[in-house]
Amino acid sequence: MNPSARTGDLTGLADLTGDTGTSPLPAAERFDDMELPAAVLTTLARRGVTAPFPIQSATLPSALAGRDVLGRGRTGSGKTLAFGLALLARTAGRRADAKKPLALVLVPTRELAQQVSEELAPYAQALKLRLATVVGGLQSGRQAGELRAGAEVLVATPGRLRDLVERRACRLDQVEITVLDEADQMADMGFLPQVTELLDQVPPGGQRMLFSATLDQDVELLVRRYLRDPVVHAVDPAGETGSTVEHHVLHVHGADKFATATEIAARDGRVIMFLDTKHAVDRFTRHLVASGVRAAALHGGKSQPQRTDTLDRFRTGAVDVLVATNVAARGIHVDALDLVVNVDPPTDPKDYLHRGGRTARAGASGSVVTLVLPDQRRDMARLLTDAGIRPRITKTRPGDPELRRITGARTPSATPDGAGHDRRGNAPFRGMGTVPGKPGRAKNESRKSAEARRTAEARRAARVRRGA
Repeated sequence: MNPSARTGDLTGLADLTGDTGTSPLPAAERFDDMELPAAVLTTLARRGVTAPFPIQSATLPSALAGRDVLGRGRTGSGKTLAFGLALLARTAGRRADAKKPLALVLVPTRELAQQVSEELAPYAQALKLRLATVVGGLQSGRQAGELRAGAEVLVATPGRLRDLVERRACRLDQVEITVLDEADQMADMGFLPQVTELLDQVPPGGQRMLFSATLDQDVELLVRRYLRDPVVHAVDPAGETGSTVEHHVLHVHGADKFATATEIAARDGRVIMFLDTKHAVDRFTRHLVASGVRAAALHGGKSQPQRTDTLDRFRTGAVDVLVATNVAARGIHVDALDLVVNVDPPTDPKDYLHRGGRTARAGASGSVVTLVLPDQRRDMARLLTDAGIRPRITKTRPGDPELRRITGARTPSATPDGAGHDRRGNAPFRGMGTVPGKPGRAKNESRKSAEARRTAEARRAARVRRGA
């Protein structure tokens, strides 16, 4: 078992569990040592899942025994199977009535709901359990139809499930196992009223499991109200995104940030790049495409089919760069993703940790790189301290060998015209350290200096086109 895994009370949460003498069951080193159905063990082996991750080793024995579980593990640590295998095993052999699921998994985002459903589907099929997914952004009539046909396991986002319950397309009075996944994000996104309204309709006395990357004051309300004498498990210290992650802060000037991010995007390999706004994401994505980079945008302004298609293309390698807002900071798993870039630094330690959690998942390694302008350095240093991160700090600029060493940055295969416009004639992306309304002019840069720099850039681009 990973030495960072531990069981028992968590710092700051000991008073939540009480001193009742309840202790967790011993951790299991192998799936074969757990009370899992043979069909599940066969499916695990067929899918190449040979050994449990620490949070699975710690929580599955207690969860399979029907105990309430409060689990903390960093994103990508294997929480889905930690609660999912127990939920499926304890539901196996039963049949749900129309509109009345027997087990419920609540998650904060559509992407996470689909990911949880996809991960659990093979095991549910092996146990002959019907699994339904209800999320916003898709036709509610089709989802209501799945519930009418009967589904033992329901994975849902709070808003859409509440809507279906109000329309009497779903009833929760037969739910015996309830899971809250990424509970801290549900609190951060303002879903607590909806979540509590739904949980109040689930009969008391059933099993409750709450999993989260962080356990803070917002989650405390849910724990106190709905979990009974929970067994508490923590894997990975709070605020740590994993020992296999390297954290880099790259100090750049405003005039260089745009080109620096473009060179990183042109690297060999997939990368997620985070920006603050939907508009910034769209403009930077257009620029990358004009520069010969296979990039796609993901944000809350896209329809659910568009978001699903974009993620599928990113996962399959049809797209190399996913440019996203915080909508992609949680609930997205992509194999072999070794780099996350904060083009715009986050403003909250939680956002930093969850963005970084897209890499180094399931024991792999990866890097988190944050581009920081001079006037952002103090705030970023404070944020990283609060997040418990000690980054490597490097001053860099486009074409710097250190930039290439850290990120694999390369010169893009295509170059927008000399003024930096893309194929559609759009001016350079303005969200990366430029003065609003003055394309290509960096903060604190004089008009004369900006004009001279743009002239020099245009001349260099002209030499490139002539083959100089």
